Amino acid sequence: MAEDYRSAGVDIVAGEDAVRRIVPHVRSTYRPEVIGDIGGFGGLFDIGRSGYCDPLLVSTTDGVGTKAEIARQTGRFDTIGRDLVAMCVDDLVCVGAAPLFFLDYVAVGRLDPVAMEQLVAGIAAGCREAGCALIGGEMAEHPGVMEADQFDLVGFAVGAVERDAVLDGSRVVAGDVLVGIESPNLRSNGFSLARRLVFEVAGRSLDDPAWDGAEASLADELLAPSVIYAPAVVAALAAHEVHAVAHVTGGGLPGNLSRVLGEAVDAVVDTASWEVPRIFRELQAMGGVGDDEMAQVFNLGIGMVLAVPADEAEDVVATLAAYDRPARVIGELVEGSGHVDLRR
Repeated sequence: MAEDYRSAGVDIVAGEDAVRRIVPHVRSTYRPEVIGDIGGFGGLFDIGRSGYCDPLLVSTTDGVGTKAEIARQTGRFDTIGRDLVAMCVDDLVCVGAAPLFFLDYVAVGRLDPVAMEQLVAGIAAGCREAGCALIGGEMAEHPGVMEADQFDLVGFAVGAVERDAVLDGSRVVAGDVLVGIESPNLRSNGFSLARRLVFEVAGRSLDDPAWDGAEASLADELLAPSVIYAPAVVAALAAHEVHAVAHVTGGGLPGNLSRVLGEAVDAVVDTASWEVPRIFRELQAMGGVGDDEMAQVFNLGIGMVLAVPADEAEDVVATLAAYDRPARVIGELVEGSGHVDLRR
């Protein structure tokens, strides 16, 4: 019998079905600047229609890490696309940029059109919330390289910022206060440690209650989608004086806040100023993980930090709240050399 692509593990018919399924989700994200439609060799975006005077384009890329394994184990693919968008667009706002458009890359062992539709529907939902258009992507089958039910996601976001509005760390000064925006869950960070604690150390099942008395399962808690901060932060940047923005991902507060401080100030963070979501304490208890290690791996309830003048803090918190992003003052900047001091 003659060999063909399907016998090698690549199903062209399934690919066509997947594309047909995702078309309405992709189109639902389009902005007026989008030119053309799905199916081209490249996505076109007319930045001249975006209203910028002297824009710089800003690009970011990220993935969802080993959170994808939790989605695979549960067969739940409807929220992880939102995580992908969050990880990319929330990096853009750290340099002052508003998201414009997004592209995704999905690698699978075997293409399942229904699962692919769920993944892309989640990406599209995240793009709609972030205000960016999904203008391109790629689905790739990797038979013989990945197991049939394995997958990985990568995203690419592009935004724009006026040249004179770029946040580069040079604006922060001693006396600024730190406004932290709440994160109710792990988002997409620290899952290698979380998975080890849950499965290897504690011997738990994803079907178990997240903790004693919890209505949600461990799967529910670990797959809870990432908050998308970009629209709220963009609104705060437009309405207030903001000196720096830090996205708290892998590395926690110490690893990410230090990236925007420069060399003349330290950040003093009062870790008692917010309530750490219970999932973090449950994970910590499973393996006796130290406080410092937890802070270096997880966001511990703060997903984004803005450095603002003290007299702007109250108004910034109000603007963020108007976008359903609860926030509070969690610390201040003092003279120093770029370090983050977590005070307990």
